Amino acid sequence: MRALVLSGGEGSRLRPLTHTSAKQLIPVAGTPILFHALQAVADAGIREVGIVVGQTGDEVRAAAGDGSRWGVEITYIPQEAPLGLAHAVLTAREFVAGQPFLMYLGDNLLPEGLTTFVGEFERTRPDAQIFLARVPEPERFGVVELDGERVVRLVEKPREHVSDLALVGVYLFDDSILDAAASLEPSWRGEYEITEAIQWLVDHGKTVRAQMVEGWWKDTGKPDDLLEANRIMLALLPGSIEGDVDAATRIEGTVVIGPGAKITGSILRGPISIGSDTIVDGSIVGPDVSIERGCRVLDCEVGDSIVMEGCSITGVRRLEGSILGRGVEVRHATTAGNAAAEGLAGGSHRLILGDHSRVETD
Repeated sequence: MRALVLSGGEGSRLRPLTHTSAKQLIPVAGTPILFHALQAVADAGIREVGIVVGQTGDEVRAAAGDGSRWGVEITYIPQEAPLGLAHAVLTAREFVAGQPFLMYLGDNLLPEGLTTFVGEFERTRPDAQIFLARVPEPERFGVVELDGERVVRLVEKPREHVSDLALVGVYLFDDSILDAAASLEPSWRGEYEITEAIQWLVDHGKTVRAQMVEGWWKDTGKPDDLLEANRIMLALLPGSIEGDVDAATRIEGTVVIGPGAKITGSILRGPISIGSDTIVDGSIVGPDVSIERGCRVLDCEVGDSIVMEGCSITGVRRLEGSILGRGVEVRHATTAGNAAAEGLAGGSHRLILGDHSRVETD
């Protein structure tokens, strides 16, 4: 079995973060989303991986390399435009033809992993195996209508209510899906929909098996989704302190501190992850915060946020529910005090900032 990981979407709902960066490389709990997917594929015993890439392909190649860090071999498959999941399957025809394959959307997170799903597919060998989860906003997803355990109908992002059973971004197919995808015309959205390809399998008497996902699953398509995913994944991390923490710092809960990081005069409220070579001084960090490598957090309070590498946050009394792109600088417009010593003053700030932004707060 091979795996096809889709990493070509433009991430329009995550702008400005995705103006300058691939959405699949946004870090969650200290690790790019795409890397979580590749680890899950490797843990399921799959060694040949095709990554479908688009306009951010060079960035994805530079980050993931040849796959050796996960013990897999990566083949990069350029897609001319993000024309839908079924189009991505056709783009990868040569890679997947002649054998079953797993398709994983590179911006999805499934902490329970793929091993059980792959094992069940290999045991039952249907033509397709899809995974479902109940969602509060089915209009954002492809949804499935069931009659008992039988798949009756699939609809992509329905305008009217059909079902609250959303397709999770993990699929298992044999190569009959190639015939299905080749039969399609563009949908009303101008895309070749994987829901229509699976419907073709149903209509042509193929065996399409549906399975509910019992655990947590997240499509990280919006900022709030990223923050929720960050909270969930941080809670799963084991504690580890490799950097320097002085005696004046208080630690509450589970924290991960990378090598070369320096924490002084601060309060750390886990779960949090602080990357290598980051400096935190006189600040309150957490809970539910991931800070990447090479950041500076001085005289601040930061909670429930994702802070990417190379950021500087100075004198901000409360930064909450925020996502800062790479190399962002946020500072208070006046001289800061010591947040850890003085506690909070004033209101909070919620910021979603693209790479290399500069902001002064009041």
